Amino acid sequence: MNTESTETANPGRPPEPSDKAILPPVNWPVFIWAALGSIAITLWALVTPESAQETLGAVVGWASGWFGWFYVLLAGGVLTFVIYLAFSRFGNTKLGPENAKPEFSTLAWASMLFAAGIGTDLMFFAVAEPVTQYLHPPSGAAETVAAARQATVWTLFHYGISGWGMYALMGMALAYFAYRMKLPLAVRSALAPIIGKRIHGPLGNTVDFAALLGTIFGVATSLGIGVVMVNVGLATVLGVPVSTATQIAIVVMGVGVAILSAVSGVDKGIKFLSLMNVFSAIGLSLWILVTGKTQYLLDGLVLNIGDFASMFPNMVLQTFAFEDTGSWMSDWTLFFWAWWVAWASFVGMFLARISRGRTIRQFVAGTLTIPFVYILMWISIYGNAALDIIRSGDAEFGTQTVLNPESGFYELLSHYPAFMFIAGLATLTALLFYVTSADSAALVMANLSSRLPTPQHDGRAALRIFWAIATGALTIAMLIVGGIGALQSATVIMGLPFSFVMILVMVSLYRSLRVEARRLDSGEQAMPVAGRAARGGEVRWQTRLGRMLTFPNAGRAREFEDKVLLPTLGEIVDEFAGRGITATCEKHLDEEGEQCIELAVDPTSEHPFHYQVFRKEAPMPMFGGRPTQVADKFVRMEVYLDVAASQGYDIMGYTREQLLDNVLDQYERHLEFLQMQEFAVNAHEMQSS
Repeated sequence: MNTESTETANPGRPPEPSDKAILPPVNWPVFIWAALGSIAITLWALVTPESAQETLGAVVGWASGWFGWFYVLLAGGVLTFVIYLAFSRFGNTKLGPENAKPEFSTLAWASMLFAAGIGTDLMFFAVAEPVTQYLHPPSGAAETVAAARQATVWTLFHYGISGWGMYALMGMALAYFAYRMKLPLAVRSALAPIIGKRIHGPLGNTVDFAALLGTIFGVATSLGIGVVMVNVGLATVLGVPVSTATQIAIVVMGVGVAILSAVSGVDKGIKFLSLMNVFSAIGLSLWILVTGKTQYLLDGLVLNIGDFASMFPNMVLQTFAFEDTGSWMSDWTLFFWAWWVAWASFVGMFLARISRGRTIRQFVAGTLTIPFVYILMWISIYGNAALDIIRSGDAEFGTQTVLNPESGFYELLSHYPAFMFIAGLATLTALLFYVTSADSAALVMANLSSRLPTPQHDGRAALRIFWAIATGALTIAMLIVGGIGALQSATVIMGLPFSFVMILVMVSLYRSLRVEARRLDSGEQAMPVAGRAARGGEVRWQTRLGRMLTFPNAGRAREFEDKVLLPTLGEIVDEFAGRGITATCEKHLDEEGEQCIELAVDPTSEHPFHYQVFRKEAPMPMFGGRPTQVADKFVRMEVYLDVAASQGYDIMGYTREQLLDNVLDQYERHLEFLQMQEFAVNAHEMQSS
């Protein structure tokens, strides 16, 4: 765990980690502007719903006409970028220090990614979209075999790897800059290589404001769909009327649960409910598969996989430039891409929190495949089951699903055994999805409007309460204006500003990874460090061998720090100061809670030099089948550089001269990197001119 406390030059014992219970400060500029924006739009929609609906329609038409191609190109570009990173040399880069281990096992991590792909909106669109695309396809004749095959694939495309590519981009960028570059877990941090220290000023606030505003509208859209689904389910099971009043009551209930979670800390309960969601959703799918036309559904699943693989390349950049699809692009593809953009900060922050210690290649492979496997199963089963009902002669089912898409899911369930039971289970699942989404959304928006000391901190409970209420009010306002259609329109509009931020995030992440690669290349060209680290003519070889065969305890390590390491690093700091170069020596705890002594040279520059020494326990080596000492472990003083990359050697027992040589060797290597970096920048400028 990180700590804000540091000590300089021979500080003695390290400080205790900062208390996680300390309330993170509010980022007032971001909070105030985002709050005012959401409140203003909410009041506008409530006071003059007709004007709001008309304006939203006009702005969506403008955004679709001028930026439709941009949304399509953005989705394809982001997906290409994250896949490139995974297969390039950057794929081996860890999302965290080189010594970091994944916090969660592969199975647990995969389960959380799996759960991240589930939501009430998937229940909604798994039936509504395939039916709509079959009856009203964007291109080609309706109600044909070709239309049926394309209908499910269009749904998979809109819910598939293009959108998850956006989540992967934000997740890896947030994790990389927070855990590897030691910056705050905030969207602004992902632009540090481009805007530098201005991430802490108005420009950084603007970035976080765009992320927060997009998030609240994206979340409101999902919650609006969830409210409508729950309302229809309650009407089916309990006879509750489908009305705006009922939907407002459901929103109020969701806000109440989010507030309860904020003030009482029921996160474990929410996690349990999320797990129950996964199992109940899988149970529903298996029920349709087993009690329905099993062979047909399995055949359809295999066909959908093949069709998706063959049609996907053509769909990625499909803009229908030579065809008039009416409002199809804004109703479907553009809405989904804007929705993914709006949710990217939300889900990206969750993915970052659970993926520390994994490589970029592992992260991209997991986020692009694990959730999509579930989405493929769900959409294929429900979509093909719905199409089979229509193609079997029930045209009324298709007509009603297009007119009232929220009822299509329950109408499908009515064609299967034990309807009331599975309808009740589906309603409970949708309700739990809604509750957990409202709670987690309030938490993430509180984090986005806070200055978090460490990635382990969360925003204040008061902020969570405010954003829960604000999101609920916005959801109600949009439902009054025009229901799900109004929410879709608002998402297309509000996702646009943050889409430009995502482009900058790609540039920033690539630039930082390239600089890190140059740093590694410079080390290969510099003189070898390991051979020089233990040099010193005045040291007898027997003394060196004795140091190698000595396995000190923590007390000896502290003695070495106080008598050799800290005084020597202090000398180096003084020498740099005498030459007009800023240098510091500090002792602190890293985010793992490990002891760290760090020498930093020119710390405010774009590429400072860091020489870090970590006190680490290691198992006692065996000689002749027996340990050399009674103790099971000993202490190593390992050297790390820059992004906490271990150099693989132990300086415990070095003399002052050996230590000076080692630090200067590493600094010489750093200067080699700076020369390579300057050469690359100059070459780029010459090419540009």
